Amino acid sequence: MRLNTLSPGRGAKKPAKRVGRGISAGQGKTAGRGVKGQKSRSGGYHKTGFEGGQMPLQRRLPKVGFHSKLARLRAEVRLGELATIDAEAIDLATLKKAGIVPKQALHAKVILSGTLDKAVKLVGIGATAGARKAIEAAGGSLE
Repeated sequence: MRLNTLSPGRGAKKPAKRVGRGISAGQGKTAGRGVKGQKSRSGGYHKTGFEGGQMPLQRRLPKVGFHSKLARLRAEVRLGELATIDAEAIDLATLKKAGIVPKQALHAKVILSGTLDKAVKLVGIGATAGARKAIEAAGGSLE
């Protein structure tokens, strides 16, 4: 068997209907488009979602959801994640290097989640009120 000798099975391919080629062809005059109306005209059709002038479904339903563009640039850091870093002063670059915050993050904030049992010094990183107390209680500081 050779690839150049392969062909579709008998009856698998039907020839295309040649519409609008006269009355004797079976699809003459209106060419299967019916009589009058927008669908029967050449080039005449409506845009997606058009409902004949009625308010379309996508406009009747309320808008839901929101995706913040700033969320990509901000990151949250848990207290437990700070304990895994071995550095004297922790800044944004240190967090990125450790893989705790994404590379495109411009701001980071420590939140009160988990426990911190060693003193850490945060430089240029924000913290919630609860996280600030926990860091200071462990002997750490914020700049």
